[in-house]
Order: sequence, then C-alpha cells, then structure tokens
Amino acid sequence: MRILKYFLPFILFAGAWLSYHSVGIACWGSILFSFILIPLAELFLPADEGNLSESDELAAKNNPLYDGVLYVAFFLHLYCLYSFLDHVASPEIMAQDRLGRILTAGLLAGIFGINLAHELGHRSNKLEQGMAKLLLSTSLYMHFFIEHNRGHHTHVSTSDDPSTAKYRQSIFAFYFQTIPGTYLSAWRINNKILKNQQVGFFSIQNEMLLFHLFQVLLLVGIYGMWGLATLGYFLVAAGIGILLLESVNYIEHYGLMRQMNSSNRYGRVQPEHSWNSNHLLGRVLLFELSRHSDHHYSASRKYQILRHHAGAPQMPTGYPGMLILAMIPPVYFKVMDQQMQKYGVLK
Repeated sequence: MRILKYFLPFILFAGAWLSYHSVGIACWGSILFSFILIPLAELFLPADEGNLSESDELAAKNNPLYDGVLYVAFFLHLYCLYSFLDHVASPEIMAQDRLGRILTAGLLAGIFGINLAHELGHRSNKLEQGMAKLLLSTSLYMHFFIEHNRGHHTHVSTSDDPSTAKYRQSIFAFYFQTIPGTYLSAWRINNKILKNQQVGFFSIQNEMLLFHLFQVLLLVGIYGMWGLATLGYFLVAAGIGILLLESVNYIEHYGLMRQMNSSNRYGRVQPEHSWNSNHLLGRVLLFELSRHSDHHYSASRKYQILRHHAGAPQMPTGYPGMLILAMIPPVYFKVMDQQMQKYGVLK
C-alpha cells in the first residue's frame, strides 16, 4: 500500500491535460494545486520523520513497482509535452488561459522533466540514464546530467559548487551564479573526460556536443511541426522548468558550507550539509527529493527508501512553501536565520 502515495504527482498530469483542453480556471489547476493547496495543507500537517524498518526497506528497494511508477511518469510527461505543443498556440483562447498552459508546462518540466530525470540519472542502468537525458531535453538542460552527478555531488556545500547558495544570497542573485556556473562546470567536466579518454572534441564520446545537437534538433522539430509561436512558448516553459530546478537547489543547500580538514581537503558530505524536509505532501510530490540530506549522504539510494537523519537541519515547511518563501528574500532570511540558529549552523 505504501506505493500508492507516489501516484499523487499524477494529479499534475491530469491537471495538465485539463489545462491544455479547457479554458478559464481549469488552465491553472496544477499551479493552484502545487503552490496554494499543498503549501496551505503543509502548514497544518505534521512532518513525518519515520523510516522504514530494515525488512521493509529491503522489500521496497527490490520492488519493481516503484520503478514502474517512474516509467509511467516518463511516458506521461512526454505525452503532456506533446499535448501542450499541440494546443498552446490555439488562436481562440484568451491570453490568461495561454499563460496558465505555459506555466503548467513549466511546472511539469521542473517536476518531471528535471526532478524525475534527477532520480533516473543516478541509476547505473543505461536505459534509465537515457530516459533521464531525454527528460532533461524537455527543459533544454541536458548538461545537468554531467554536472550534477560529477560536479554537484562532489563539491556540494563548498565555494566550488555553483549550485550551493551562500548565506544571505538572494534567490535572484543565485540564478546568476548557478545557471551559467552549472553550464560552464559541465563543459569543464566533459572536456576533462575527453582528455582522460584521449579522444578529440568532435567525437561520439563528447556528450556535451551530442546534447547540444539533440536539443537543436528538438527545437527545429518543434518549429517545423508547430511554428514559431509554439517554439517561443516552449522556450518559456523550458525556462520555467530551469528556474524551478535552480530554486530547489537554492533552498536545499542555502548557507551550509563544509569545512576543510587538517589536510586542506573537504571531508565527506554528511546529512548536515543539506536542508531536509519531512513534510509528506512535498516529499511525495517530488518523489522524496526533499529527503535531500540522505540523498547526498548516499546518492545511490532509490527514492522510496531515503531516510530521515536526526542530525540534518530541517526546513520549517515543505518544498512548495519554501519556494514561495524564497521569493521574498527579507522574510526568507529571517526565517532561515532562526532555523540555522536552531540547528547550530549560525551561532
């Protein structure tokens, strides 16, 4: 029965289909659900710090149905993207309805195009990694696959990580750090791999080159099938997906820095180097991404068996509410100062 809760995100697919085939308030259903209903509910629902027992964890880890949920979500995301492209430029709809459809597509790009790719991208299975790359292409962010796995997880909570927000850095300033920083870091990692493999730039091993080629072909294909207006709407939706991802990165590591040891090296990433959230609705909506402390402590753990760590600093609410809070920097700083003092991060 535990697996049933992971069908909650599928409400967003239903809301997206309704958005792309309706007018009026229905075009905004998924947005209202994610950023009004969920944050309000999490103000009253208690956080769940419970972990699976050893036997239940082993059973969940080996249960293929949990992977099946991700595979179904993969195909539904691609279907919803096609439906969006096929309906967003309809001349008979009003501007506010079109805006609702674009924001909905951007929401799906962030939650499924990138977050689902994040989960699959940590798998060792080549098919699942390929699915992750295809999902990332729907936000034009395929370089995330390289930088996240080989860069972010190595340098997290240090000044070398473009995805770690500094103390008192606003989310808007963070965008200018992380978006170009992530892209440039992916190129550096990619070029180092090519050098180690002793292959040239124009090589089938050059993933960054292949990623760019695929994404250009995707854009050309969208233009050829649906025209310039739809291409523009897709670019806006992809941009929203990117901003959602980087907003999540912002709240996950804000102000948390690892210290160098006596050997002038950073120690292993510990649970206290990521902000954690045990608020159940946000956890389920993002396939347990908010149990981020355990994810960085053990990146290979599948989403359904991520754990709560008693020593990890906790967010005051779930991810949807934290994203809203981050948009108001003075309030966010005040709230997070209190959290940092509570967990001994800020003296």
